[in-house]
Amino acid sequence: MEAALIVLRQTVVMFLYMFAGYILFRTDKLTIRGSKDIAAILVWLVIPAVIVDSFCVEFSRLKLIQLAESALISALGIGIAMIIAAVIFRKHPVDNFGCAFSNAGFVGIPLVQAALGNEAVFFIVAIVAMMNMLQWSYGVKVITGERSMIGLKHLIINPIFVSIIIGLFLFITGAGAHLPDIISSTLNGISALNAPLAMLVLGSYLAQSDMKKMFTSAHLYWVSAVRLLLIPAVTLLAFRFIPVEHSIFLTVFIALSTPAGANVAVYANLYDADYPYACQVVAITTLISIITLPLMILISSFV
Repeated sequence: MEAALIVLRQTVVMFLYMFAGYILFRTDKLTIRGSKDIAAILVWLVIPAVIVDSFCVEFSRLKLIQLAESALISALGIGIAMIIAAVIFRKHPVDNFGCAFSNAGFVGIPLVQAALGNEAVFFIVAIVAMMNMLQWSYGVKVITGERSMIGLKHLIINPIFVSIIIGLFLFITGAGAHLPDIISSTLNGISALNAPLAMLVLGSYLAQSDMKKMFTSAHLYWVSAVRLLLIPAVTLLAFRFIPVEHSIFLTVFIALSTPAGANVAVYANLYDADYPYACQVVAITTLISIITLPLMILISSFV
């Protein structure tokens, strides 16, 4: 119950951030180019800083085991989402992509930080890494209908992958727990930008959407139901039979229950898919998640 209330409070705060982004875009204070630049800052600086910072803890065998456990259940959860999305939206590539990949980075990390503390981000890095790798490969194939054109080189230089390698090095060597204060303060400061900047970008996506068409589309509500209710529910049932520490379970479950990933709009724009519709998928699932996220967390506390 307490976790659900914390998530509810944080989703409202994030909605206010998103509303600010909406107003800024509508009043021409934030442009399409500006929102892309902010997204680039998030992908290339802020989220990597959050990930590296989460690894800056004392090394222990227990934490290494916990990291492995979080990776295993993350893989299971992503697999469930990809299968459900592919079966239901086989002929709808944007919906397929949007339902397969949740917004674990932009929305999941800030929520986990608020509900469980900075140390819990340690358990979310695996799911963020897997989703980014899969979006750059499987996701492109879904969007284009062709074989992915992203090579191994591009996967390796992905900023998320690089930040995890750096983080693992700092964790395993123990150096992360003994960084100079000036470095730790810098990482903490940059990490604190994650939620506000991410939601400003989502607010700009909302402002680019046809609001009337979005709120009157039965199909978009169906997509939202699959992404925000069906996939988390099936995931929750699957997780029931896996013995794992509660904090790890809750961290991964929060990440898997978040709305459609903002990258569905990014890749739709990049590969000439239906970009306006992709923005609507991101926007409406994000708005509805204000209700569904606390609800799913509350249900998980009973199950």
